[in-house]
Amino acid sequence: MESLRFLIRAGRNAASVVLRRQFHKTSSASLQVTVRDALNQAMDEELERDERVFLIGEEVAQYDGAYKISRGLWKKYGDDRIIDTPITEMGFSGIAVGAAMAGLRPICEFMTFNFSMQAIDQIINSAAKTYYMSAGLQSVPIVFRGPNGASAGVAAQHSQCFAAWYGHCPGLKVLSPWNSEDAKGLLKSAIRDDNPVVFLENELMYGVPFEMSEEAQSKDFTIPIGKAKTERQGNNITLVSHSRYVGFCLDAAAVLAKEGIECEVINLRSIRPLDVETIEASVIKTNHLITVEGGWPQFGVGAEICARIMEGPAFNYLDAPAVRVTGVDIPMPYAKILEDNSIPQIKDIIFSVKKTLNV
Repeated sequence: MESLRFLIRAGRNAASVVLRRQFHKTSSASLQVTVRDALNQAMDEELERDERVFLIGEEVAQYDGAYKISRGLWKKYGDDRIIDTPITEMGFSGIAVGAAMAGLRPICEFMTFNFSMQAIDQIINSAAKTYYMSAGLQSVPIVFRGPNGASAGVAAQHSQCFAAWYGHCPGLKVLSPWNSEDAKGLLKSAIRDDNPVVFLENELMYGVPFEMSEEAQSKDFTIPIGKAKTERQGNNITLVSHSRYVGFCLDAAAVLAKEGIECEVINLRSIRPLDVETIEASVIKTNHLITVEGGWPQFGVGAEICARIMEGPAFNYLDAPAVRVTGVDIPMPYAKILEDNSIPQIKDIIFSVKKTLNV
């Protein structure tokens, strides 16, 4: 009987140890955070950190933003810092630029960057050129942000990518995040920057969750402007992209890896300034280059990258011509099947890789 009790006690002790081990087991510090929530966190933290920061735009306050990016901010910070405007992009962007010149740090939201065409004079002539024209005496610390590029089913007037448009203009910094860490870290850096920053988000990415590291969860987390990130290492070919199409490149790379083709995938993050050094180093290693973007081909981001590579030291390492995978050179159609064939798909990237490598 005593031996039976001993066995029961031993079993209970063993079970207790196992349970304790499970309870104290170290869990991953990473969290799943959507791009929407990452942007919201970035604005919330910067509004809290600096009382000069405010948000202005259509439906950003009481409605919590057209895409709920500013959810909860109006209730927390009030009418003075989260400001609803009429539908007048030229008007409220001009107010924001003037406020920046007066020492505030506005975040100016466009419901879509297609509507920024109404305000392009304020962005280019008033914001981008003032620091130069004032001989460095007048800075304009402002962020223009909102969804950019093709969404779904919104046709020609609401589907343009403005990366090349604004990347063309000296005086602006132009950022294009892909995942949640990009969104949070780059937006915080943009708000703190003393120059006008165009921050190009993607509507189709807002609800996508990504793993956010413990470091990125910190209120001090920022990502330096002008630095690309190598998302996947590879030796056979370099894929360079920004925004949503970074994910397409990674998906294509995963498929190609099963066939023995290792792609290096570079997430630009920053359109202007452009991190040419990271691209050059990758091309020198892989000897092949493909750029991938959702915008039109003529005078696009890919065209600029190809020109920079041709003009620099990496050109001598290319074993095949650099290739661009882009949106089709037409206004965006409304019909879904035509829309799908107007923007790059994973199969297009795979086809271009195999053609470039002659496999």
